[in-house]
Amino acid sequence: MVDLHTHSNASDGVLPPAVLVAEASRWGLRTLGLTDHDTTAGVGEAVAAGARFGVEIIPGVELSTGSDGDREIHLLGYFIDPEDAKLQAGLAEFAHGRRARVERIVERLTAVGTPVELERVFELAGPGTVGRPHVARALIERGHVATVAEAFERFLRSGRPGFVPRYKVEPERAIALVAGAGGVPVLAHPLGTGDVEGTLGRLVPVGLRGLEVYYGEYDEATRASLREVADRWGLIPTGGSDFHGAGFKPGRDLGGPSVPLESVDRLRAAARQTAPGRRMPSA
Repeated sequence: MVDLHTHSNASDGVLPPAVLVAEASRWGLRTLGLTDHDTTAGVGEAVAAGARFGVEIIPGVELSTGSDGDREIHLLGYFIDPEDAKLQAGLAEFAHGRRARVERIVERLTAVGTPVELERVFELAGPGTVGRPHVARALIERGHVATVAEAFERFLRSGRPGFVPRYKVEPERAIALVAGAGGVPVLAHPLGTGDVEGTLGRLVPVGLRGLEVYYGEYDEATRASLREVADRWGLIPTGGSDFHGAGFKPGRDLGGPSVPLESVDRLRAAARQTAPGRRMPSA
């Protein structure tokens, strides 16, 4: 079993990387992509745990980029070199933008009568990159909402009173950072872009190599349709749960979607083309 899209508490997931790997092993997963938001801080711990539990860890990252209007384009990078200097410089810049965004979200929530403490949001994030899920958990603690899903629906998603647009990073730059670190850039949860074909037309010419077809929240008909799109554009079909923790959102259970081993093989081959001679990281 394969899950190529997961998050630990190095970003906005709940589980420490080693615990995430242990859970993956318990559920029968043999290949796990750790793709924390705008950070690679959990990769080393995950790889070490993978060696203990017999789970291959694919070092990854999820980069959140801006698009036209309030839409976002998320890029996944697989088989990256976590120590790449240019990648790390870019991630530090993105982390600063995340903190500024959360500060504005908290200000807006206070203005509409649903206050949370900024310090508590940062405590919930710990050493990881802070994001809206941490604000959601703070809202739950204060009794404003009952679940993370409710927090997003009522306050945090686009068009809601606590929404603040993301710090703008061009997706072309994210692709260049991933490729520069020896990785393979993949478009995450593509329906979220609002225009799959237009996004591919923009990004395939600048180095996009894959499309997240087998996404946790998509039904089988959607996955089949996206597989046709991936094949037509010559993209690697990947997939994963987008797991953040138990009960985070419907469809996001660890190892939920069935991802073919072919996806891992094609990503590995593409990474070897990107960085010939570089040793592939693994558990």
